[in-house]
Amino acid sequence: MKKTIIFINALVSLLIVSCTGTATDTSKYFDVISPDGNVHLKVLVLDNARLGYEVTYKGKPVIDKSPMGITIDNLNLGDGVKIGNAVRYEINETYLWRGVHSEAVNRCNGAKISITHKESRTNYTVDVRAFNDGIAFCYVIPGEGNRIVPNEATSFVIPDGSTVWYHDFYMHYETKHVKKNILSVESGEWAAPPLTFKLPNNTGYASITEAVLTNYSGMALQADGQRGFRVRLGHEVPASYPYLLRYGEEEAKRLAAPPAISGTIKSPWRVIMIGSDLNTLVNCDIVHNLSPPPDKKFFPEGLNTEWLKPGRAVWGYLCGGGRTLEDMKEFSRLAGELGFEYNLVEGFWQRWTVSEQKELVDYSNEHNVKILFWKHSREIMDPEQRRNFFKHCHDIGVAGVKLDFLDHEAKEVIDLYQSALKEAAEYKLIVDFHGANKPTGESRTWPNEMAREAICGLESRGPWAKHNATLPFTRMLAGHADYTPMHFGDRRIDTSEAHQIATAVILTAPLLVYAEHPRNILNHKAVELIKNIPSVWDETIALPLSEIGEVAGFARRVGEKWFLAVMNGPDAKNVEIKLSFLGDGDYRAMFVRDPEQGHSAPVILTRSRRRFGGQKTGAEIDNTTVNNRETLVIQLAPGGGFVAMISR
Repeated sequence: MKKTIIFINALVSLLIVSCTGTATDTSKYFDVISPDGNVHLKVLVLDNARLGYEVTYKGKPVIDKSPMGITIDNLNLGDGVKIGNAVRYEINETYLWRGVHSEAVNRCNGAKISITHKESRTNYTVDVRAFNDGIAFCYVIPGEGNRIVPNEATSFVIPDGSTVWYHDFYMHYETKHVKKNILSVESGEWAAPPLTFKLPNNTGYASITEAVLTNYSGMALQADGQRGFRVRLGHEVPASYPYLLRYGEEEAKRLAAPPAISGTIKSPWRVIMIGSDLNTLVNCDIVHNLSPPPDKKFFPEGLNTEWLKPGRAVWGYLCGGGRTLEDMKEFSRLAGELGFEYNLVEGFWQRWTVSEQKELVDYSNEHNVKILFWKHSREIMDPEQRRNFFKHCHDIGVAGVKLDFLDHEAKEVIDLYQSALKEAAEYKLIVDFHGANKPTGESRTWPNEMAREAICGLESRGPWAKHNATLPFTRMLAGHADYTPMHFGDRRIDTSEAHQIATAVILTAPLLVYAEHPRNILNHKAVELIKNIPSVWDETIALPLSEIGEVAGFARRVGEKWFLAVMNGPDAKNVEIKLSFLGDGDYRAMFVRDPEQGHSAPVILTRSRRRFGGQKTGAEIDNTTVNNRETLVIQLAPGGGFVAMISR
C-alpha cells in the first residue's frame, strides 16, 4: 500500500479567500477546480438571490445553474443569501480498497465557503470538493438543541440534449431503469440515485448520488419537468409504494414525519461523478473517498483485519436447496468443493436447536466454509434483541448476518444501519443488508459491510438482458450490490448461460452470493472458470464496447489473472476486444461462450483476430493461447454473453 498523504497547505488553509465578483452580492461566486483542471464547480448567487451552483467538464456544462439550499425549522437557508469568505484545502491520499480495484485514490481541491442567510442572520458553511472525476458538496449548519429538517432546496438541472437512465421507488431500490431524453422526463417523476446521464454531443457521462448518509434522511430525486431533479428526503417518498407498506400504516405515517437532528447539522454529500467515458465512472472513488476511514478500535488492521474475509457464498433460496440441517450441511460440503468461503442460511435456522445450529457451524468449518444467518429487520430494531442476536451468532461461531427488509430511507432507518454495523463489528460479524437502500460509502468506515441489495436482482423476474447491461453504469456506481448472480434454470429467461456467468464477474460485491445450486455449478462445464472468479478485484476496465442498456463489457484483473466478461442486451451484435491490456508473451485462455450455429470451435480469421459466435442454449468451452497483439471478435446473440479467464 502506498503511504497515505493528506495535504492541507499550511499557508493556504489559513488564508481567507474572498469570493470573485463585483461589488454587488448577487454577482459574487466562488470557484473550485479539479487538480487536472477539467472539472469546474462554481458556487454563486442566482438572479433571484438564491444560493446556486453550476458544474462544467472540459468547458462543457454538466449541471446548468441550479439552486442550493437546506431547510431548517421551515426556513430555507438557500433564499436571500450572501457568499462570504472561504478556506481552501487540498487532499491527496491513497488507501486500500476492495471492489473494482484494490487501491482507491482520493485527490481533490476543496473549499469551505461561508454563507449568510440575511433575514435570519444564520451563518453556515457549504463544503465543496472538485475531483478529477466529479464534484461533491454538503451543508454544515452549527447550532444546539433539536431542529427539524423537513427538506432540501437543492436541485440538479441537467443540460438539454442529455439522455438519462433512472428508476422510480415502486419497489424501493429494486426496480428497473428507463431511458429517456431529459426533455421527456415529466414533472413529479421520482428517481432513485444513482441517476446516470449521457451528456449531449458525446462530451461525457455523469451520475448523481450521495455519500456519508448518517444522522439524516436518504436522498431521493423528483423531476420538475424542466430538466431539473430536486432533492427530496427519504421521509418524503410516498408511503403508498408496496415495499414501504410492510412497515404498516401507522409506522409508515411515523416514518414520514420530518426528523429532528440534535446539535450541528451536516447533510450527506451530494455527489456528481463525471467522466469522458464509462470506464471513468466505473472506477470513480468519490463516494467512499468522502467517508471516514475505519475505526482502529474495531478494525485494527483496516481491511486486513483478520476476521474481515471477502468471499463467495452458496445460497439455497433460489435453487431449491432445502431447509433441513442435513440440507445445509450438504450445501456447506458442496461449497467446500467449489472453494467457496460461505454458506448463507435463510431464516429457517431459527427452528433448529442451538446444538443443531452449532453442529452446522462445526461441520462447515471442517470444509473451510463459514456460516451466515438471515434475520428480519423487525427483530433487530430493538437494541437488546439486536445485541442478543449478534452475541448468539458470535458465541456459536457464525461469521456474519444477512439483515433484511429495511426498505425505507427515513432517518430512523438510516440510524439503524449505523447501529447494526457498529454492534456487528463489536461481535466481529460481517453484514449483508437486503431489502435496503443504495450504499453511500458506509463500507469504508464499516468494512464489515460486505454486500447490500438495493438492486433488482435474480430474486425478481426478468427480462434481464437490457437490465443487466444497464446496472454496471447506474446502480453499481454507488457501490457493491447483492444481485445474487448466475442461474442456469428458467429464471434466466432471455439470457444465455454465458451471460449468466458474466454476471458473477461484473455485478459483484465482496460477499458474492450465488443463486445457482452448488451441485449444478460443480456439474457445469465451466466450473473451473467459475471456481476462480473472485469477489474483489485489483483492477477493472470498462471496455470501450460498452453502451448503457445495450452491452456491458469488462476486463478485470486479480493478481496476474485476467477475466473478460460481456453481457449483451436484447439485440444481436458483433463486438471486438483488443487484448492490449495483457503483458508481453503468451497466456493460457479459457473461453466460455454461447454455442455457434454450424460449428462449435473458434474460427481464426487472422493472426490478430479470433471470431466467436453464439446462441443462448447451453455453453461451449474453448482452451487456447492468446497474446496482447490479438483482438477477439465476438458475435453476440440477443441476451448472449462471453467470459474468458486468461492467465500466464
